[in-house]
Amino acid sequence: MLTKSVSRSFAAVVLFCALLSFFKFNHCRLNDWQSPDNYTHACYSDIPALFTERGLDTHTFPYLSATNSIEYPPVIGLGNWLISFITPASNSFRWFFDINALLLVALFVVSAFLVRKIKPQFAYLFPAAPAVIASLFINWDLWAVITALLAIYYFDKRRYEVSAIALGISISTKFFPVVVLLPIAVILYRSGLVKQLQRYITTTLLFWLAINLPIAITYLAGWWRFFKLNLERSADFGSLWYGLNLLGVNTPSLNITYLLLTIGSFISLTVYLLKLKQLPTLAQCAFFAVVLFTTFSKVYSPQYVLWLTPLAVIALTKSRQQIAFWFWQATEIIYHHAIWQYLASYSQATFGLPAGGYALAIVLRIIGVSYFTYLLMRDLSAKSTAQMSVISR
Repeated sequence: MLTKSVSRSFAAVVLFCALLSFFKFNHCRLNDWQSPDNYTHACYSDIPALFTERGLDTHTFPYLSATNSIEYPPVIGLGNWLISFITPASNSFRWFFDINALLLVALFVVSAFLVRKIKPQFAYLFPAAPAVIASLFINWDLWAVITALLAIYYFDKRRYEVSAIALGISISTKFFPVVVLLPIAVILYRSGLVKQLQRYITTTLLFWLAINLPIAITYLAGWWRFFKLNLERSADFGSLWYGLNLLGVNTPSLNITYLLLTIGSFISLTVYLLKLKQLPTLAQCAFFAVVLFTTFSKVYSPQYVLWLTPLAVIALTKSRQQIAFWFWQATEIIYHHAIWQYLASYSQATFGLPAGGYALAIVLRIIGVSYFTYLLMRDLSAKSTAQMSVISR
């Protein structure tokens, strides 16, 4: 009975946080997402914007155009195309948002319970994080988060085939979970499961191909648009590079610099994971890979906190780490408001955040996540060394 009571109270907290998020976006919903109002009230959403801009309001197949296809992998593109057919014609873009919002709430609840299953002692941190509440309905990121969490959960349960399938689907939804393959490879290699690693990568690839290949063959230019945009992207909002540019620090040859730093950071992470005395779980170290990916990326959108926060919660090992967690979350919510007020200045708003203030918010956010990550890595190393010392006695 106690377990059921705790589950109900947890579900109530998650639903309450989802309701708070919906209220945050409701001002824009009731005012048709008018600009600059959607920035000044921090309730912008890609969902209604792309409904009309990518032709979903006319049920246009999302990968027909080389220049105007939806800029996401197939699960999101096809999923929203199907949702467009059940969207009422009257006030269609609001209905489209509402249907997506209902689905996102369901995914949020399931994701929260997955976090609770993996790390029950810290589970409330995910739904209650202010930056998470502020970001639920910006985009479709939770579509990928839930499958990434499933991949981690089943991997640590040693159900590798199910995990690989979930990861293949997740990468076909938002591409970021691909970086989780690095800690997966290290863990299986250190466990002496090299053949299992080969099967894992093959299964992930096959499911990714099963989802992507039919569209890539039929509509190559439209399917490739997502990758093309990311490869050709210059320093964009929220990134380290954009912040440096605003502060007057030029970043010449950005693509080369970005590539070298990303490769170097992932090599460093590999060395760190290999040197740990005790084999880590994927739940403990998946967060590190996503932090590196987002820190050196050429863009950092405010909803990326939805990628990071559940992984951060399941990576926690000590209660005192929550102080650093909340410090990082504070920097995320500062950044969340900073980007909208900065964008308001682009849209002839009466008030907006100047470039210098936005740059400082970017730097502060990076400091916050870097400090939190450093503490997690330090404590994991210390815990690993202590456990091996006990075993060797």
